[in-house]
Amino acid sequence: MGIASGSTYPTIALDDIGSLGGTAMPGHRIFATSFASVYPLYVQKAERKGRTKAEVDEVIRWLTGYDQAGLERQIVAKTDFQTFFADAPHLHPRASLIKGVVCGVRVEDVDDPLMQKIRYLDKLVDELAKGKAMDKILR
Repeated sequence: MGIASGSTYPTIALDDIGSLGGTAMPGHRIFATSFASVYPLYVQKAERKGRTKAEVDEVIRWLTGYDQAGLERQIVAKTDFQTFFADAPHLHPRASLIKGVVCGVRVEDVDDPLMQKIRYLDKLVDELAKGKAMDKILR
């Protein structure tokens, strides 16, 4: 997990997948990374740009279907990303409308389903931090 050089956005050690054509190898290290270890970076990114933790939680809940208590349980349990998404009640039906580039990778071109979900989350937090209106972020 880290910050891309010249960037203040957490890249979650994913900048190396660009050389893989937008796909990830099975068992990429981010899959075993604790969601709880990355969550504060999402919140910090948003807060530095004048957004709130509540807004970060809202975009996470929108994407994953967790309610607030479920999200907090995942954080306290230090669930890894693979389990976090596997246990998610449902991926939002409009998640496939999330498009764009995060760390040089087009989220819509990521082949691995888990990696794509992680990239969707990265993109939502990025849009939030860039000041995009919540109704546009939540498509």
